[in-house]
Amino acid sequence: MDRRGFLKRSGVALATATLPLHAFAAPSPVHVAARVRGGRVVGVREQGVCVFRGLRYGADTAPVRFRPALREAAWRGAREAFDYGASAPQPGGDGPGSEDCLFLNVWTPALRDGRKRPILVYIHGGAYSTGSGSDPLYNGTRLCRHGDAMVVTLNHRLNAFGYLHLGGIAGRDYAQSGNVGQLDLVQALHWIREHAAEFGGDAGNITLFGQSGGGAKIATLMAMPAARGLFHRAWTMSGQQVTAAGPRAADGRARIFLDAVGVKPGDLEALLRLPPAALVDGLRARDPSRQEDTALYLGPVLDGEALPRHPFWPDAPPQSASIPMVIGNTHDETRAFLGNDLANFALDWAALPDKLRAQQFVDLDPAIVIAEYRRLYSHATPSEVFFAATTAGRSWRGAIEELQARAAQGSNTWAYQLDWYPRDVDGGERRRAFHTLDIPLVFDNIAQPGSRTGRSAEAQAVADAMRDALLAFARSGDPRTGATAAWVPYSLPRRETLVFGAVPVMQDDPRGGERALYARVPFVQRGTL
Repeated sequence: MDRRGFLKRSGVALATATLPLHAFAAPSPVHVAARVRGGRVVGVREQGVCVFRGLRYGADTAPVRFRPALREAAWRGAREAFDYGASAPQPGGDGPGSEDCLFLNVWTPALRDGRKRPILVYIHGGAYSTGSGSDPLYNGTRLCRHGDAMVVTLNHRLNAFGYLHLGGIAGRDYAQSGNVGQLDLVQALHWIREHAAEFGGDAGNITLFGQSGGGAKIATLMAMPAARGLFHRAWTMSGQQVTAAGPRAADGRARIFLDAVGVKPGDLEALLRLPPAALVDGLRARDPSRQEDTALYLGPVLDGEALPRHPFWPDAPPQSASIPMVIGNTHDETRAFLGNDLANFALDWAALPDKLRAQQFVDLDPAIVIAEYRRLYSHATPSEVFFAATTAGRSWRGAIEELQARAAQGSNTWAYQLDWYPRDVDGGERRRAFHTLDIPLVFDNIAQPGSRTGRSAEAQAVADAMRDALLAFARSGDPRTGATAAWVPYSLPRRETLVFGAVPVMQDDPRGGERALYARVPFVQRGTL
């Protein structure tokens, strides 16, 4: 380096050294403020969207364990709403959680501007036992921006904290304990309706959407008197609730749980004193309904109060007849959980009957099932039959039951099936259109951590179609727009279904042979008996 170059670089270094430290800091976040019923809150503006995380919609539930939640207390000053609130106590990645878990998150284009934006409320899955509203796949930014919509996700009580039926053990004060997780959702919907105008939304246009357990929670809300009038559209994805647990079955599971945590049925005080971790440990008790299940199932209960009828039996709930509803599923649901065992991809015809007997969750002779699948799909391998039959027998049946009940009730129900899957992603051919694949697609979050869609142009096109259909449905109760313009409501006997492939197409009764095969035996929702 010559002398001139040296002096030039030295001068730059000297000038740089004299700059204040803040010249190199990241730009300060832009704060936005809102007033909620408890007091003032401060969120942030991210990518042009106002975001509030961890907003309270109820008080700490620990003092009212197993009972309906109380309203959150007011506070002085302004509270930061920058971070997600605690999830409910639970095992797994979202645990250990806290009983102080009644939080929701809001994404909105603007505050207090008088606009009547549709409000989309996502209810997370996790089979009533796990999950939270803070998964990256549930980030509402892209839905909010693309659809000029307000998006909400939330946490609520789960597993024993939300669905342990103690009415037959602890008396009248705990009559609704088997449904307090659902009543948390009702409380959240009241909060959302009350604050819609503050966050730029329309209290008269609220759409619930949810996947797996989230869809089942929505189906249950459709039959709960306390939820009447709190939402106006319902979009469920691979999650149905045809029947709830009967009180005898729920009482039996409660007694199994009490035994697992070492509490006698008459000692309620001991149960209330147990730390949350001990209650979570009790969930490991074996469920009595099926030999293959190891974890105790706790879900909504036919308690005669919070839930006075089964959600979708013997018919669709009359109180929700006017609510437009989308009921969807993925073509290869069970590859999400049975696909984790590589041995299931190497089955032979000799091993298949025992595998089906354990995993199809239906008391139908495996020999009959295999013969029919070989007739329907002559080139199918034993492993392909295994995944198709378990999907049809245990994951798709509830959707069919709900669709049939809704079709008998009216003409405002829409069915979809996700057939598309990413062939350019590692493991795509093995997982195919697995359970949960539609989450990043409807949220338009294919680039978020946890998405297994890949980021190809084809994946984005499928996401565009599903996202736009959801947004159109949220605005008008009709999902027809753009790529889904040909979608026709579900009716009997045609069973019209929009199949999301690389390009959406309408089909009448897709997989009708499989549907008819499993229609030979009654459908019994898990946990009912």
